[in-house]
Amino acid sequence: MTAQRFEDLRIWQNARVQANRVYDSFGAGTPSARDYGFCDQLQRCAVSVMNNIAEGFERKTDQDFARFLDIAKGSNGEVRSMLYLAEDRKYLDSDVAAAMRTFSEDTSRAIESLAKHLRG
Repeated sequence: MTAQRFEDLRIWQNARVQANRVYDSFGAGTPSARDYGFCDQLQRCAVSVMNNIAEGFERKTDQDFARFLDIAKGSNGEVRSMLYLAEDRKYLDSDVAAAMRTFSEDTSRAIESLAKHLRG
């Protein structure tokens, strides 16, 4: 089945889940909330993953879509990197951070797979 809308893409759905987990874990009332710069950057890169998937889907060519998927994958790597720092700073429990990184890694693999498919 070919996706008709970006909302149909599993990778976009996973990126949306990840962004919401980031907001839930790093929003107001969390231990990290006082570190505004950190929280803001992590939230921005999590949102960037889902938005670049959506924007790329809406482009006219597979080449454009693949380029935006590369950007989404890069932002997803930034999410994962920041999750290590969140663990180091004790903003997240080690088990929670590890689970979030695993979800991010799975999403990266799926993004890369679609980008390769689009490039033929």
